[in-house]
Formats: sequence, structure tokens, C-alpha cells
Amino acid sequence: MEQKQPAAVIEAAHRAQLRKLPFADTRDFEDADRGFIAALEPCVVRSADGRVVWDNDAYGFLSGEAPASVHPSLWRQSQLCAKQGLYEVVPGIYQVRGLDISNISFIEGDTGVIVIDPLISTEVASAAFGLYREHRGDRPVVAVIYTHSHGDHFGGVLGVTSQADVDAGKVAVLAPEGFVEHAVQENVYAGTAMTRRATYMYGTQLDRGPAGQVGCGLGQTTSTGEVALIVPTIDIRRTGETHTIDGVDIEFQMAPGTEAPAEMHFYFPQFRALCMAENATHNLHNLLTLRGALVRDPHGWAGYLTEAIDTFADRADVVFASHHWPTWGRERIVEFLSLQRDLYAYLHDQTLRQLNQGYTGVEIAEGFQLPPALEQAWHAHGYYGSVNHNVKAIYQRYMGWFDGNPGRLWPHPPEALGPRYVAAMGGVDRVVELAGKAFEEGDYRWAATLLDHVMFTDADHGPARELYADTFEQLAYGAENATWRNFFLSGATELRVGKFGTAGQVTAPTMLAQLSPEQMFDVLAISINGPRAWDLDLAIDVTFLDTAVNYRLTVRNGVLVYRKADPDEASANATVKLANKLRLLAVAAGDTDSPGLEVTGDADALPSLLAALDRPDPNFDIVTP
Repeated sequence: MEQKQPAAVIEAAHRAQLRKLPFADTRDFEDADRGFIAALEPCVVRSADGRVVWDNDAYGFLSGEAPASVHPSLWRQSQLCAKQGLYEVVPGIYQVRGLDISNISFIEGDTGVIVIDPLISTEVASAAFGLYREHRGDRPVVAVIYTHSHGDHFGGVLGVTSQADVDAGKVAVLAPEGFVEHAVQENVYAGTAMTRRATYMYGTQLDRGPAGQVGCGLGQTTSTGEVALIVPTIDIRRTGETHTIDGVDIEFQMAPGTEAPAEMHFYFPQFRALCMAENATHNLHNLLTLRGALVRDPHGWAGYLTEAIDTFADRADVVFASHHWPTWGRERIVEFLSLQRDLYAYLHDQTLRQLNQGYTGVEIAEGFQLPPALEQAWHAHGYYGSVNHNVKAIYQRYMGWFDGNPGRLWPHPPEALGPRYVAAMGGVDRVVELAGKAFEEGDYRWAATLLDHVMFTDADHGPARELYADTFEQLAYGAENATWRNFFLSGATELRVGKFGTAGQVTAPTMLAQLSPEQMFDVLAISINGPRAWDLDLAIDVTFLDTAVNYRLTVRNGVLVYRKADPDEASANATVKLANKLRLLAVAAGDTDSPGLEVTGDADALPSLLAALDRPDPNFDIVTP
């Protein structure tokens, strides 16, 4: 794959950023190094079968001045995020950073250790715990706290404890109310599409290096080992709730509907330390992540940050989070949390002000400017979320996809729109010529728009694919936002070498096991191929023998409906008896022969239902039709 050099217009833009931004401010580097105890050497983690699931050493190139192929601000952020090892936050609180996209924290109690957010996968969590124990002693885990419902904060739980120890009462697992429901729902309902797009977002399949993936702003990338879930034993339900675990007092603040649907902050009085989960990190976060999710609420987010300042700031000597490095000292804590609060509040309020003046989301985003104080605050920069796509997300949250212009109410889809535009402009070769001119002039956004239409007219046009890849590459080189850079480079890679599919598991077995029967039926319902099922008229009783609970499933008009009901063989086409809910997953996957399944009644009913299910595609096209 031949990559091009950064264009002169990109290099000039980088020089302007070097003059504009406060690169002389090195406090973040001092904070990121503070309390360093030891690194993991080498920082390469493998699975049991020898597969590399984490390689932080691959980022060894992140030294010195930024090359022309990386925005200097993003280079700085990646240098900070690539620092790895065990760090003392304050005596008794330790973090391992740089072993996943997220941090794992250890709070020392009277006899053991409380683990906060055990990373994405078993292998990296185990390596991090091993590094901690090597330098702090062989303390047993007495509790695990999940700050919120995203996989990088619970997936590695089996690396620090076991289901057996939790079942035996040796280890408590704490999480905010609604954690399990949101954790499994977000990862399962749209899991295939999200995971495919996350492969672009995190640049998982890209080469590491100055012309490739340099990080993702929130950390470097995601680990790819075993993902698991242990269900919480204690649900935190209200702000002000307190618990004492192994002699450690913890005061909780609920923060639902912020960075995650279920999220919480908490304070340790003995240590004068405040954990802000993922709501105050050293970058602008996403209000709508590019991998896909529900739009988050910046107004509520800002409100919970205000509440945290008012509740905890006067009692805190350090604030730490599930990503990046801590901030010490009351004055700096208040400044940091206040600027983070102002960031989300300003985005929300100014977007609403302008949409009420009739501006569309795209128009607001294009001209949006942050106040000077936020522009000069490194932690307010859009390395992970961007001002541009966050403004569009706020517009979407309040107004939806339609901008109000009836001319845009019913446009053609890309595969119909592209050929029409291309024909209007004089054919494919003429459009590629125009795109080439735009490219030479440094107007990469217009070149990408033109070439997008070409791809949806003739995806096999060699010169167009090459120029489109070159265009994405230049857009990547110029991006301060790491996820934009990764999207652009991933698109360029797939144009040049073909689709690379989805990296990692779509959904872990232990997460699927936590789906309720109702959620499993939801998964079946969203898998029904409606047109293929139009003529089906089925009523099937599904009985789970382990709980003696029956559900009536009906399929009519391409819609699967379920409800709890007593079994009624007279009105059901068939009765399906399952040993447990996991057997339902196996049936949905096509296993109708293994033990644990008994079907009576119409022998064709269950096969007819299964035949109507579509299988998700983890390798769907993104930049081509």
C-alpha cells in the first residue's frame, strides 16, 4: 500500500497550530509522570494461545517533535496517552495506565484492594494487576467497582477476580443502577454495526506509525483479549449513598445519561480523592461517538459536573478518572472541572441558541467557535470527540436528522444520487478530473465529496479509488481529532487493499448470558427479515424450564411480539420447551439438535421462524456501495 507524503497545505496548517497553541505549557507531562513507580517491560500482552492482545511498545515512535503527517496537538496527546506503568495517585491509591484504552485503579483497604474499572479484557487486566502486586504486595481483591456501562470498564474483570469468589461473598461488585441492562443492550442490539464502525474509529487494523494510527485521543487503542462480565452484587442508586468496604469509606454521586446511560462518580474521604469516571477527562469527549450510540445529554453532563464541584471540590486534593492522568491541588481541580463543565454547557447552549435562529446542524458546526479560555485549555481539545460532530449531535438530539428544508426531506440514497451527480457533471472521468483539481488546490473536503459520488457510481474505477484514498490520507494528516484520523486512514486502507472486517468480538458470551429473556426476544425481533416474514402467521409458546416461565411469541405482518402468558397448546402452533435462556441463544443460532430443547405441535413452526431471521454482517461496506 503506497502512502503519500503530507501536502504543503497540511504542513502549513500544522505550522500555524504550533504558533497558536500553548505548547510551552508542559504541566500535563509533569502530571502524567507524577508518581511513576514502574513500567511493564515489555509492554506486550498475549492471550493463552500466543496472540498479541495489547502492544504499547508499538508506539515507541512517539518521541520528539511531531512529523508533518500528524497534527502537532494530536501528537502531543498521543505522547501523553502512550505513557504506561504503575503510578501512585496518593499513598493508598494506584493506577496502571497505558495497558488499554482505559485505566485500572487500585484502592488499598485494611486487608485487601478495591479495583476500579478492570479494563476491556482478561489478559491486560491480569497483567496490570500483576504489575501492581509486584510493587505493592500480594493483596487480595475485596471489591470491584464499575464506574459505568461501557465495555472498557468491566470487560477484564476475570483478570482480577473470579465468578466463584464473587458467588462466595469474598468479592463485592459495585455498579450504578441500570448497569447490566445498559451494558448488554448497547453491545448487543446494534453490536455488529457498532463493532464494525469501531474498527474504523479506533484504527484497530491500521499500522502504527507517523503515517498510520497514533492513538485515539482517549487512550491509544482497545485491547483485543477475552471479554467477560460479572454481574454487580451492589447497585448504587442515589447520590449521597455511602458504603464502607475493607475500611475504605466511599461516597457516591449518580450521573446517569452523561457519557454513559449508567454512570457514577465517587469520593474517598480518607484519601481526599475524587474519581470522575469518564465525565472529566483530558479531552473533549463524544456526545455522539462515531461508532454509533444514543446521543448523550451535554446539559445533564454539565449539571453533574457542577454538582461534583459543589459537593467534593473543597474536600479533594486530587481528581482522577478512568482515562488519562490525575490533577492535584484544590485550585487546579476546580479549574479543571469548571472548564470541563463549561465546555459541555457552551456546546449545548450555543447550539440551541443558533438552532432557534434557524441554523441547521451543519451550519452551526461549521462556524462554531469555543471561547478563548477553552481553546487554550489542552483538556478541552477534541482529540476523541470533536466540536464539529458534537454540535451536530446536539442538533440531532433536539431536532432529528431533518434540517427543515423540504428540498432535503426526500433525497435519493447514495447509490441513486451518485450516478445522477456524476452524469450532471459530465461523467466519471470528468468528475475525477475535478476532484484531482480540488486535491491539488488543497480542497480535500470537496475532493472527498466528488469522489464519494464516483464510488457510488463506479466503485471499481481505479484512478478514482486511488485519488479517494490519497484524499482521505491528507484529511487524516490534518486532523487533530484521533478518531477522525482513524476513520480517514481506515477508509484509505480499505480502498487500497480491500475490506479488513471487524476487529475483536462483537459480543462476549458472558455478556450474552446476562441478557434477560425479554432482551433475547428483542434480539430476535430486530433480526426478523420483515418482507420475508410478511406471510408468516405464527403463535409459539416458549417455556423456560429452569424458571417455569412461559412467553407467547407471535409473528404477524413481519413483526415478532412477545408477552408473558400461560401456555395454551390449543391456540399455539407449537410449544418450545428450553432448559434455560442460554439454550434460546443456541436455537437462534440454528442449533435445534442439542439437548435442552423439546418441540411439540407443528414441526414447521420453529423452522419457519428461524428461516425468517437475518444474520448480521460484520464486514459490511462503508466507503463503497
